[in-house]
Amino acid sequence: MTTLNTYLTFEGNCENAFNFYRSVFGGEFAHVGRFSDMLDDPNYPVADEVRNQIMHISLPISKECVLMGSDTGGHGGPLTFGNNFSISISTDSKEKADTFFEKLSADGKVTMPMDNTFWGDYFGMLTDKFGINWMIGFNEAASQS
Repeated sequence: MTTLNTYLTFEGNCENAFNFYRSVFGGEFAHVGRFSDMLDDPNYPVADEVRNQIMHISLPISKECVLMGSDTGGHGGPLTFGNNFSISISTDSKEKADTFFEKLSADGKVTMPMDNTFWGDYFGMLTDKFGINWMIGFNEAASQS
């Protein structure tokens, strides 16, 4: 099964926004990760002033829908309305993730190539030729449950 969810991006106030969304929709966060949780990676340095900001947060809205988000953490350039969200696709196979990534990135811009990540997903990001941001991932453990 493939799922589609909205991924929101903030510039330092993601935690406040998601506390507000939780007050609206109810429930509990499925995950809260901060930039300080990242492994030291020279390709993605974490500045001291953003270490406590949100790297990833997820709030299940229903059985089929999860609202996800993060702060920019100083990556990706200035945040403006229009580039502050992505469509997130979770696939049920690595092959499907690669196929979607290849097709969506045609004539677009790859911002993070598909690769295994420290959080366990096979994951990549791109902006398609129409300027829409996409996040594509496969989690083997989740697909087996």
